[in-house]
Amino acid sequence: MAHWQRLFLRNQASKTRHQIGMIFERATLKNCGILLLLLTSVVLTGCIRVKQSSDTPRLLKAEDSTRAEMLAEINRFARVGSLRAKMYLKFEDNSFAEFGNKEVYRSADGEIVVQRPAKIYMKVQVPVIHSDVAQMTSDGTSFRVAILKDDGSGKLKKFIKGTNSADYSPLQKRFDSMDIEGGKDVKASVNAMANLRPQHFTDAMLVAPTDPKHTYVLSTVYQPEEDTTQQKKSPLRNVVRPYYLLDEVMTNSAGVPQISRRFWFDRVGGLRLSRLQLFDKNAEIESDIVYGLQGNLTNTGDYNNLPLEIIVTRPKEHYSMRLKYQAPEDVTIGKTYPDKAFMLENSWGLEELDLDKKLADLAVQQTTPSPRSTPAPTSAVHLN
Repeated sequence: MAHWQRLFLRNQASKTRHQIGMIFERATLKNCGILLLLLTSVVLTGCIRVKQSSDTPRLLKAEDSTRAEMLAEINRFARVGSLRAKMYLKFEDNSFAEFGNKEVYRSADGEIVVQRPAKIYMKVQVPVIHSDVAQMTSDGTSFRVAILKDDGSGKLKKFIKGTNSADYSPLQKRFDSMDIEGGKDVKASVNAMANLRPQHFTDAMLVAPTDPKHTYVLSTVYQPEEDTTQQKKSPLRNVVRPYYLLDEVMTNSAGVPQISRRFWFDRVGGLRLSRLQLFDKNAEIESDIVYGLQGNLTNTGDYNNLPLEIIVTRPKEHYSMRLKYQAPEDVTIGKTYPDKAFMLENSWGLEELDLDKKLADLAVQQTTPSPRSTPAPTSAVHLN
């Protein structure tokens, strides 16, 4: 082999080795880059969270309405001047709500007659056999309650009389401290019936009309709720429902503005009066009234889109009552009833309990000095 041939082969071999080295170096750098990228990803995943989707309550679409339309809707409810109906009643005792407990009583049948301005007659019966459990009336000023059935002992049967505007909380405090024969269950039953007042339902069933002397203040609120028409585990069950709040503000005897009523209007699919809150002179809620889905009352076609179910909650008296029409088409509206229909008489000969008299007696006891505080006489006392 010639000398020049050997030099040519040696140069070619040198170039090949160099090319192979370059290829290996590029591959090494590429692999290092991939490794570095993987290491960086591992480190960063510990610091940066991957975006995750989560269920959130559906925001329901709100319809717009005017204050004039809301006032008109209140006055449409107020067209009902009197009403007579058979209803299903369910009573809940919330006396122990602060401990997360409540007592739900079995459903009862009821018959109710209401008439403006604030008259009511209510009869509570045992389902099926229709035996009277209680009857109660209010003429707008005073109330009477006849408890006709109890736990079988006969000790709870009473004819209770009182005044609508009276505050009987002092009597209640005294009752709570007493040792009642039969234990806490009997006391709870007495509490439940003693706190039930017929006049608590007149404002719920006979919505008072608006008054030009009052001011009506409009605002909005979005309320988280559960859509009971959806399955319990459905992601569509949790919603945020928009409401209009219309506050009725009156001026009291001292010339100070104070809230008297708050109307909640559901804005979904139109305008619906869904809730009414009544306030006392201290701006505390007296009644919290929820109106269920609307339907037609009577068979006349004159009273359509009115609530078929009403839930009245009395926070101070610790109870709720659910009232549902048994047959909405059989409801009677517009008839005038005599005053004697709203003045219950003790025709059963029950033991009478006059709460006004009990309240007066308690006041006397609290103002009369106890024997221990009476100064001892100066003369000697002889014990025989």
